[in-house]
Amino acid sequence: MTNVAVELGTQQQPSLHTHKHDAIAVAAGATHAHAEGQQHPIKLYLVVWGWLFVLSACSYLVDYFGLHGYLRWSLILLFMMLKAGLIVAVFMHMAWERLALAYAILLPPVLVLVFVAIMVFESDYTHLIRVLFFSSPT
Repeated sequence: MTNVAVELGTQQQPSLHTHKHDAIAVAAGATHAHAEGQQHPIKLYLVVWGWLFVLSACSYLVDYFGLHGYLRWSLILLFMMLKAGLIVAVFMHMAWERLALAYAILLPPVLVLVFVAIMVFESDYTHLIRVLFFSSPT
């Protein structure tokens, strides 16, 4: 029994030592990469700024042309979501984050929108049932 414990202890020692050096090297490399690799070209920001301007103009044109109903609100919401996506992706640097972090930040609002859509359909059904049940028989 003691021989197994001694053998396990000697086998784990070099691997822990190796992982320690790997972690130090990765941390040093990450600091160096962070200092060099995080510069984005100004052209990217100018292109995104231009797209935000175009999307804002399109949103304004929806009102200018006098669109009404579901088409109006669909277009306004579409332009709003595109603008928010560009801002989050580029100006908040979400496009360069890890996938897990992006999911942790972006998934909850998407799920809230799904639940809101479910509630809208449920409210229409509830309203229909109440109108049918409480309407006076004529």
